[in-house]
Amino acid sequence: MPAITVDDVLVLPRLPQLDQTTTKYRAVRRLTTAPSGYEGEGFPVRRAFAGVPMNELDPFIHLDQMGEVDYAPGEPKGTPWHPHRGFETVTYMIDGTMDHQDSLGGGGSITNGDTQWMTAASGILHIEAPPEQLVTTGGLFHGLQLWVNLPRAAKMIAPKYQDIRGKESALLTTADGGSLIRVIAGEVGGHAGPGSTFTPINLAHVTLQPGAQLDLPWQPDYNALVYVLAGRGTVGVEKRPIQIGQLAAHSAGDAIRVNAAATQDTNIPAMELFIMGGRPIREPVAHYGPFVMNTQEELKQAFEDFQKGRLGVIPAGRLPHTN
Repeated sequence: MPAITVDDVLVLPRLPQLDQTTTKYRAVRRLTTAPSGYEGEGFPVRRAFAGVPMNELDPFIHLDQMGEVDYAPGEPKGTPWHPHRGFETVTYMIDGTMDHQDSLGGGGSITNGDTQWMTAASGILHIEAPPEQLVTTGGLFHGLQLWVNLPRAAKMIAPKYQDIRGKESALLTTADGGSLIRVIAGEVGGHAGPGSTFTPINLAHVTLQPGAQLDLPWQPDYNALVYVLAGRGTVGVEKRPIQIGQLAAHSAGDAIRVNAAATQDTNIPAMELFIMGGRPIREPVAHYGPFVMNTQEELKQAFEDFQKGRLGVIPAGRLPHTN
């Protein structure tokens, strides 16, 4: 699981040691297991938010773990051209390569540790597809796609695209050097990630070495979600067992605790976590298919606008629709 790494984490900035007598560690409110399914033209996903009430996810809507899969030649698949309105898609590539293109000319390729951040807002068409070389040769493919809601005031602004290279992420470690923390967006322990957000959020990919403990300071007014990409361990001071494909939704507090099991599976060198949190928007959500609005009437308008071509047109030099 490459993403972005360093040869020696001990050269990185370190999080301060938390005061164990005053820190309020968040308890685990809910622990769920992601069901497996298929997206687009048939690539495997884990639906990480399945079974979690929307008010515990706010401001997030949806999270898919794409893969991890080792494709044979001819097997890699993507999505066809499709619309979005009312939210942001954040695609984080851990292993492999994904091409993206949208109807406003945004896009490109992302690979190990890169993020493409598309603010769909008033409406856009886009496609996500494996590059021709990956289709020809096969290979590893592993990533995440997160949907971040937009507040009512930003749902109909102009679309925007951010191309975030993995090397731009803020890299830090814990006081004992037992983790590698990649801050993609927001701020963790005073270290800010490169992602520009309309809704205040934190996104971080953490590699936690076997037997190590992660004590992560977290904004008290944000929610806190920990998803396990690989490995196993415990979460919370109550030490709830957690493993790959499971999500822990936390209650209130100002820090998150995760412990990696001292012994991992032979093919898993470390525990991998995707940690999310944000300030809840607390607005009504009307969500159907590729649209996330506030009311059913706004959803109907989104479908009508798409059908009438108001969300954009597929560009002439478009990426191919892979099968």
